[in-house]
Amino acid sequence: MRLLDISFRWPEENLAFDEMLLDAAENGKGGETLRFWESRTRFVCLGVAQNWRREVYDLNCAEDRVPILRRASGGGCVLQGPGCLNYTLVLGHEFRNGIETIRGSYCYILGRIAAVLREKGLPVHHKGISDLAMGGKKVSGNSQKRRKRFILHHGTLLYNLDVDRMERYLREPETRPQYRGARTHRGFVRALPLDARALREAICEAFDLEYRPVEPGRGEIRAAKILARDKYARPEWTYRR
Repeated sequence: MRLLDISFRWPEENLAFDEMLLDAAENGKGGETLRFWESRTRFVCLGVAQNWRREVYDLNCAEDRVPILRRASGGGCVLQGPGCLNYTLVLGHEFRNGIETIRGSYCYILGRIAAVLREKGLPVHHKGISDLAMGGKKVSGNSQKRRKRFILHHGTLLYNLDVDRMERYLREPETRPQYRGARTHRGFVRALPLDARALREAICEAFDLEYRPVEPGRGEIRAAKILARDKYARPEWTYRR
């Protein structure tokens, strides 16, 4: 598995780079990858199938100049920015037993991460379909895009939480995991007591890697920038639902 740690200036380029990794692997031009990234600016990120009017306080976003974007994977709407470390996994069915189904793949990935965090003294467990929780509060949301040969897994790790901003930009979700109950954002999420470097090392440990990132190819960066321009930066994609 290749390890990348690269964050682009523009949010749409970060989203595009992840989809490019999946496309390259599926087309035989890449393989399994773990990538870390963290946006230097805040933006709201919709799941691929979500209706933006139901999920976002768009007037507040416009007033604060916080972009609204849409990713390629499913799942719920999140606030991205400093304090939210993202990890991206591109995994191949032929290399990973147990990821053939959606439930199986979440159990495989989140189970490994939770086990490592518990070894570090944090009582983290896989909750719902796609969350990691500590003390009954969400510390990581996850989503996927699945292809025939490879899957793209998106995960967030909250380590410096700004709940005020979350409540200003994100509406309360209509669809919620059972363990959340009626709790608002403020009552449901919490930060992990680790810094970004320690979280990177924990994810690497979960997948038997040392933290030794390599540089992506120039062609990969070029392809991601084109995809960002032609898809992720376009209102037709963001506001399609």
